[in-house]
Amino acid sequence: MIDLSLFGERFSSGSGILSLMDDLGNALASGDMIMMGGGNPGHVPEVQEVLRNQLKAIADDPVRFQKLIGIYDPPRGENVFLQTLADMLRDEYGWSIGPENICLTNGSQSGFFLLFNMFAGHFAEGRRKKILLPVAPEYIGYADLGLSDDFFEAVRPRIEYIGDDLFKYHVDFDAVRITDDIGAICVSRPTNPTGNVLTDDEIQGLAELADEHSIPFILDSAYGVPFPGIIYTRATPFWNENVIICMSLSKFGLPAVRTGIIIGPRDVIATISGINSILNLAPGSFGAMLTTEIVRNREIIRLSREVIQPFYRQKMEKAVACVREFFSGIEYRIHVPEGAMFLWIWLRDLPITSRTLYERLKKRGVLIVSGDYFFPGLDDDWKHTSECIRVTYSQDDEDVRRGLEIIGEELRTVYKKK
Repeated sequence: MIDLSLFGERFSSGSGILSLMDDLGNALASGDMIMMGGGNPGHVPEVQEVLRNQLKAIADDPVRFQKLIGIYDPPRGENVFLQTLADMLRDEYGWSIGPENICLTNGSQSGFFLLFNMFAGHFAEGRRKKILLPVAPEYIGYADLGLSDDFFEAVRPRIEYIGDDLFKYHVDFDAVRITDDIGAICVSRPTNPTGNVLTDDEIQGLAELADEHSIPFILDSAYGVPFPGIIYTRATPFWNENVIICMSLSKFGLPAVRTGIIIGPRDVIATISGINSILNLAPGSFGAMLTTEIVRNREIIRLSREVIQPFYRQKMEKAVACVREFFSGIEYRIHVPEGAMFLWIWLRDLPITSRTLYERLKKRGVLIVSGDYFFPGLDDDWKHTSECIRVTYSQDDEDVRRGLEIIGEELRTVYKKK
């Protein structure tokens, strides 16, 4: 048995994202699981054809191909891509940014690791700070990124009941407290796991709170605007000098290239660039070079609006219809699916925990994610956290339908034994 440092122990035991990715990999290897747990995007033929043509063009150009595989980029990322993206964001949305406001990372997950540990954890003179998650539940991948314990503080949401079987989380601004030990505010929009899209007023309110207390506001837009734009409701793109926006090429259809994008104040970007150079020498070139031309000609926005968003919206509508068909008579509510690629299902008065339900469904060949993983920093004993599950609808429609049918069958068995 090797003797691990505290760092080694922290990143090798019991994390939700480790469990999720391990199950995902094992299921893919066995080939007999219905994958309704992971966040792998669907395969969108039109997007893949555009990317295939871009790759061919690079492969046929000796100079560009040599740069793709054989030259380190600067620590902030490929210069032409940074300039092209800054131009697009400035022209399309009026954001006052240049390439010096943008840094690439090897996936957005590594970007959040850097940002969270820049603004929270141990400080000089024995001070400690936390990341505030102003509306729980939040992304499972945040939970284990901190290098110290007690890293997050979360706020229980206000719940709005909608119709017979829907509900929506809202930021409870009366419960949000910005104390001296808060180093930054972070939200995802759309939210993974719920598909919640915080309203423009909520985003503006959180940005004002952050500005008032001179702390950064980190806005996770991995599923949001301007790309991949998996949003089914109104959401205005938002940025100002105190906002750090995190984007990704993964949900546009490039999860394997691991390209995270951070947009923020120059001093923040300079710090991330410095860390990049130490940890990675440079971020990878593949995603940046593959998408530079479609950023330049705005094809990335057209594909997001006209292809990707309708692709997922149709899948979402089919999945909701399946839940209503197979969960009939069960005490459930679905969070209003406003974006991303998940349904967040609240199983009210569930006789077992969602973690136990996950294990039972796994034995039946269906992978979901237990809801309790999505509440880092929420210390109060709230039964709701163990009554929710996340399912993805990004994969094959027939698999999603069959998976929801099996979940419904298992729930009837569980509730019958109540």
